[in-house]
Formats: sequence, structure tokens, C-alpha cells
Amino acid sequence: MAFIPHTPADVTAMLQAIGAGSIDELFDEIPPELRIGALAGVPEALNEMQVGRLMSERARADGVPLNFIGAGAYEHHIPAAVWGITTRGEFYSAYTPYQAEASQGTLQVIYEFQSMISRLTGMEVANASLYDGASALAEAALMAVRANRKSQAARILLPTTVHPHYRKVARAATGNQGLQFEELPYCTAEGITPAESLRRFDSQDVTALVIQQPNFFGRLEDVDALTRWAQARGTFVIAVVNPTSLALLKPPGQWGGTGVDVAVGEGQPLGVPLAGGGPYFGFMTARAAHVRQMPGRIVGRTLDAAGKPGFTLTLQAREQHIRRAKATSNICTNQGLLVTAATIYLSIMGPEGLRRTAAASHARTAELVAALTTLPGVRRAFPGPHFHEAVLQFDRPVAPVLRTLTVQGIHGGFDLAADYPELDHALLVCATEARTAADIATYRGALAEALKSARAA
Repeated sequence: MAFIPHTPADVTAMLQAIGAGSIDELFDEIPPELRIGALAGVPEALNEMQVGRLMSERARADGVPLNFIGAGAYEHHIPAAVWGITTRGEFYSAYTPYQAEASQGTLQVIYEFQSMISRLTGMEVANASLYDGASALAEAALMAVRANRKSQAARILLPTTVHPHYRKVARAATGNQGLQFEELPYCTAEGITPAESLRRFDSQDVTALVIQQPNFFGRLEDVDALTRWAQARGTFVIAVVNPTSLALLKPPGQWGGTGVDVAVGEGQPLGVPLAGGGPYFGFMTARAAHVRQMPGRIVGRTLDAAGKPGFTLTLQAREQHIRRAKATSNICTNQGLLVTAATIYLSIMGPEGLRRTAAASHARTAELVAALTTLPGVRRAFPGPHFHEAVLQFDRPVAPVLRTLTVQGIHGGFDLAADYPELDHALLVCATEARTAADIATYRGALAEALKSARAA
């Protein structure tokens, strides 16, 4: 715990140095009627031991619920070494290295992260990171408008199978910059965006097409057909991907044969624990030809004057303190701490560990769906392949059922009623390798009781 280091003698000496008689004199320009003598309702200060006890009690009140919610934030096992290393002082306080010769460790971590993300996505270049997956999609859309000089429309096709939060953020972040987002409907029988639905745009000027894989419903899109349609018409392709799934699925760098133009996603599954409101981090990769249009920072490996290897900021195209309005972005940042955790996580897991995690997550979800759909009034909404999420349809509203499960310490899934009302009582469920057969059995039993009570009522 940090403490203010100044003693009363220190404070007195500083006040004498600037010619002030007291700390209050430093604020004498504030009128007396605007000053507050005391804060009503604020309890007496607690000492360190009391604060620690209070926080422990509040943490216990949260409980340790069984979690079957995904929807863009996933509960994976995180090896203890990840945050044991990440929270060391030399990593914990590291941010953007503006003085390269004094920041070799931080620069190398970012360089290793970029290398790993590029390899995972099958793309050529990666930046240091972005705020989160949603803002990464917004940045990718702006990047596509800058880079696709053949298109004058600033028009982005955005399937409704893309995460609804990502769609909202993309619109909010680019709304005053002239971009037009046009939503593509999905097939309500299959939960995917059919390639045939793009035919009406064959002769139109379209700047970019967004493809999420797996999509928000957990379904696998026909990414090759969608990508080839865009490539044949000079339309950029922006991929939104789950990094864990890439241990099993074709990377976006190979979609359609030659790959997409930009690939983004949320890095939270890579060693970042679930937390209310984050923080998370977004990643962005692209073709090398588009590197100067990428927002944020790019770290490179080079040789110094003595021929020794070293690391430096190769590209800082977005630096608003230099370029201001001409910057590629004025909102993106390098999430250095979380990138460090992700780099350590990927190093520990390796390709095989990540594959096993992805395979186990897929298997657990298949077991979960099989168990829950044996209950009366519960069925799977969409057939076909999925990763580690699936949509279930109920014969009644989902919200009351979820409230009943919450009382029993189970987060039963994500209610789709607000975002996809046409699905009629639909629930998005998720299971990762962190869920066991016993967890699934517990969920099934609790759901059976909840449905039985609802029928009786």
C-alpha cells in the first residue's frame, strides 16, 4: 500500500520555500462559500487491518459462481506463473517506451507479442495493441477507408452476427467521420451470414466487409466464400476472431486462399482474468502493404551501431502529440500490462497447450448443449459446427430462469432477447476447459428445477 511520504517537517520546509504560511493559502482563490468544512455521511477512516477485513468480506459476498456466460469474455484457466511474472515491478509499471535505449525489456515484450499474434492470425504485421476488441473493429474500419483507395464510398458491410457491442462501438467511434455501416441479415434457421446475401452488392461500391469467426452465436461462418466474394470486387475484408479458436481453425491470413486485409479481436482469453468492466486489450494484424495505415505503435528488431541486436519503435503513425489531426487515431493506446500477460501466457501454453485448451473448450460446450437439450422446453437453435458457444431456445422467457439460477450461484448464459428479439426466448451459453462434467451436471440439475418451478407457477 502506498503512503504519502512527506513528514510535517517536509511540508513546512516546502511551504517556506514558496513563501506560503499554510496549505490553505495555496487555495485562497476559492471563495469561502464554496468550501466544504466537512463531508456529511462519510464514515471515520479505517486503519490498514480494518480496510483489509472489509475488502475480504466484500469479495466473499461476490461468491464463486459457476459461469456459463461467454459473449466476448471467457473464463479460461490461467497458469499461476502468468500473473506471478506480470506483476513484478519491472513489468507492472511499464507503458509506452519513449526512450528506446532505456526500455529494451518492454520493447522486447511487445515485439514478442506482435510476433506471436502475427503467427496466430497468419498475418504479416501486428501493432502493440489497442483498447479492446470493440474499438479495434472501429479502428480497422477507419483503416480500411484510408487504405482501400479504389473505394470512394466509405461503406462497411457489417453482418448482424457480429458482436452487438462491437457494432455499437464501431458506429459510436466513427459516427462523425463519414463512415456508413450497413447491416447484413443472417439466416435465422442456421445462425450464419449466407454468401448469397451479398449478391445484391455485386455492382456497388463497398469499401470493406466484416466477418466474425466464430460469430456471436458461436457458429462458424463460410469465411472462404465470404472472403472470395469481397476479393473479387476489390472490397477489403476485416476479420474479427477469437484468438483461442485459431489454435484449431483456419487463420484469417488464409481465408479465401490469399487471406484478409485486417484481422482484429479481443485478447482477454489470452491470460487475462474476468473482471467487471475490464480492462481488456484489442489486437490488430494486417497485410504488410497496409502497415502505414495501422493505428498505434509497432516495435521492430534491429542492430545498433556496434552490430548488436536491439529493439526500437519502428512506427508510431498515430502520435497525436506530433501529428494531431493527421494522426491515424487519437483514441488507441498500448495496453502494456495486459499484453505482457498475454505474451507470457502464450509462451507458457505454446501451440500444443493452446490447441488442447481450444479442443477441451469445444468438447465441454458440446457436452453442455447435449445435457441441457434433454430437458423439456429446451432445444438447440442452430444446427452445424460451432466453437465453444451455442444458442439454445426455450419455451418461455429466459430472464426469469436466469434470475433463479443466479440465486443458486450459476451464471446461466447471455440472454439474447434485447439484441435478437426475433429468436424468441434464446440463450447464448458457453463452456471452456475451466468447466468440468460435474459443473455441467450441476447446471443441468438447477435448470431442470428452475423450469419445473416455472411450469408449476
